[in-house]
Amino acid sequence: MSTAQHLATIDLLRSREFPAEHGRSDAGSGGPGYHIAELATRDELREPAPEGDAQDQWVADRDGLSSMLTERWGEPQWFSLWSVSLRAVEGGEEIPEPWAALSAYVPDVQVWQADGRWIVLGIPLGAEDLPFRLVAAVTDVDPP
Repeated sequence: MSTAQHLATIDLLRSREFPAEHGRSDAGSGGPGYHIAELATRDELREPAPEGDAQDQWVADRDGLSSMLTERWGEPQWFSLWSVSLRAVEGGEEIPEPWAALSAYVPDVQVWQADGRWIVLGIPLGAEDLPFRLVAAVTDVDPP
């Protein structure tokens, strides 16, 4: 997917109602108060990259999309989901979705707020083992 297609996916999710039940969607998954989109997948790598270069590509893709979102909504906030995961695992804290799901595989995210919704962008940790490389979420649930 191109940056323009990623933007179109984010815009589509921003315009959609949130599903009443947790489940899969055409873009990824969703539930009450959120959508999560799997923007870039393993099959969409532009070309095979030497080991180590793939991570650079995912970062470049994220940064390119982030620049476009920043033009729309200003500078993002960086938010650590590692500490959210730690609070859930070690402290037993109940973390609301989509933050609980994201914190399981995305260590940190960039977030923007627009029209009462949070737009979230991140790269999964261990992305080389996952079928997706770049995720976005749209939610009305405040970060924990």
